[in-house]
Amino acid sequence: MSEFDVQDLKRRMDGAIEVLQTELAGLRTGRASAGLLEPVTVEAYGSHMPLNQVATVSVPEPRMLSVQVWDKGLTKAVEKAIRNSGLGLNPLAEGQTLRIPVPELTEDRRRDLAKMAGKYGEQAKVSIRNVRRDGMEALKRMEKDGTISQDEHRNMGDKVQSITDDHVSVIDEMLASKEKEIMQV
Repeated sequence: MSEFDVQDLKRRMDGAIEVLQTELAGLRTGRASAGLLEPVTVEAYGSHMPLNQVATVSVPEPRMLSVQVWDKGLTKAVEKAIRNSGLGLNPLAEGQTLRIPVPELTEDRRRDLAKMAGKYGEQAKVSIRNVRRDGMEALKRMEKDGTISQDEHRNMGDKVQSITDDHVSVIDEMLASKEKEIMQV
């Protein structure tokens, strides 16, 4: 029929959901999780590097993270990066290992984290709506060029809208689940 690629739109929308999953994994819920330190970047070797490229993160206890820094010279930089990450964590250095107690969340902090989750979700929805817009504009151009008929345009447009609705509902489910996780004491 035409070179309109619905699978490409789906793939791009799935990408927005994957980004959201990564961002939500980095939100603290009161339990220690290796994903908590995912967004932390360390100033190392003249550039900013993800923490997982200079150290190993493990969870030895439910309320404790352990970061084993590979290069002894980077221990201070890793400690500083975690402390300044805005996650409310205070690492304790023991040689090349940083022990990070995960404190209980206050009610205010839980609300802030829930708001942040909502913000991440809204960004993902905007990305998905942008992909939808690109698809709809491509269909409009194809109809104008005579590549597809008005009926094909309408049918493909309905399909794009349906894919968009499915992806937005997945985001809503992810957010509801994360907010419930954050707010439970």
